[in-house]
Order: sequence, then C-alpha cells, then structure tokens
Amino acid sequence: MALTRIMSIKMAETQMPATEAHTSDSSLEEHNSYECAFHVLPTVAEGEVATVFGELKDIITKAGGEIFDEESPERIDLAYDIVEHLEGKNRKFSSAYFGWVRFRAEGASIATITHEIDVRTDILRYLVIRLTKVEEMNPFRFHEARKDEKMVTTVDESKVVPDFTSASEEGPVTEAEEDTTSESAEAKEDVDEKALDEALEKKEV
Repeated sequence: MALTRIMSIKMAETQMPATEAHTSDSSLEEHNSYECAFHVLPTVAEGEVATVFGELKDIITKAGGEIFDEESPERIDLAYDIVEHLEGKNRKFSSAYFGWVRFRAEGASIATITHEIDVRTDILRYLVIRLTKVEEMNPFRFHEARKDEKMVTTVDESKVVPDFTSASEEGPVTEAEEDTTSESAEAKEDVDEKALDEALEKKEV
C-alpha cells in the first residue's frame, strides 16, 4: 500500500498539475471496516430501544461512516453483573439490550464517533474494533445463534431405551415363555433403536 501511494504521488508530480495532484492524493485516504458492539441500559423502555439504535447509527453516518451490516439490539442476561455510576450512585445491572453495527470509515473519524457515544447516558457499555478481512466476511450473529440453541430438543432416555429390570423380578421363565419373550424383545429392540435414532437426529443443531 505504501509503495503504491509513493508511486502515485511521483506520477502526479511529473504528469499532473498541482491542483489535480492534491485531489488524487486525497482520494487515496483509506477506509477501514469497524464494528461497534454495545449494551443499551435495561432501564430504557423496550419500545425506545430501536430509537437508541437509530441514533447510534446516525452518529456513525454523520461522522462519514458507511454502514454495511448490523444486528438490532435484543435483551439478554449478562455473563456477569456490571456496576455503573448513574444519577449520583452506583447501580448494578444483570441484563441489557445487546446489538452491533458494522461500518466503513476513515480512521480519523473514530475519535468523533467514540466521543459522541461516550456522552450518551443510555449506553451501558460499548466497544469499537477494527475488523480484519476474515472478520468482515464472517459476522457472528449472536441473537440468531441463541434462537438456534433454543430449538434443541431434550429427550428422556427412559422413553427410548428398553427397561429389562421388570422381567427379572417376575420369577423364572419357562422355555416356551423364553422363546416368546425373546421374539418380543427383539421386535421391541428394533422399534427402540429406530426411536433412539430419530431422537438423536432431532437433537442435532
């Protein structure tokens, strides 16, 4: 990148007027990709969370950022309590509305964006990071992943695994009864194995 920049400047100096050279140089300003992840205070009314999210995006676009991906905030339980000093006293929060937005912007605009978010009183925590190309191409959608986890079905093994204890408690079995019991046990085992296979398939995410 540095070598390309130097070569462009050299060409501008030798082949282009000074005013045009300045325009060409400014067009080389690099736009990086960033992610801003944030927690909106749980004290914000649920109907107002979308408004807060819109205002955060306005901060980014007004600073010259171009938004290209997002995940709207939804309420979650925090991994640990967060203590925040609000309205003159420390308050502990165990939940918040979590969301994120991805955008492209000049590095110089990040200071403006973070300053505007800092002064807001409805944001519990936030983090702005620069994305690598791999991270940019593979966003993790937190809320979608949580919904997929909730779709996992828990199966009671006692309903699909045969119980052989009751037969032993009924006393000795005659030869004729043993043949009949053996045939019914084999048939039951086939059914139970099918049921177990189906149950395990449903558990796969």
